[in-house]
Amino acid sequence: MEDVEHVMKLARLDLSAAEREEMRRQLSDILEHVAKLQELDTAEVPPTYHVLKTREIWREDEVRPGLSQEAALANAPRRRDGCFQVPRVAEEF
Repeated sequence: MEDVEHVMKLARLDLSAAEREEMRRQLSDILEHVAKLQELDTAEVPPTYHVLKTREIWREDEVRPGLSQEAALANAPRRRDGCFQVPRVAEEF
């Protein structure tokens, strides 16, 4: 139960007694599963950097025509001086 209390404190959770018991049970199940995984001999298993087989795909950059300024701003709810106008989200320094 100490582990649950510690996790609750770290996550700033306020759980009822029933929720604490459920979390204790779930945490215990997780730790048992991890203990079983640690018993496996992985010495011959190559490191995996990604779960899917991937390969690098490179292509040459290709210049293509883009949108005109007018087309890009066509659906803008607000614009100003040829740019999108958005609400200020940061204070001036």
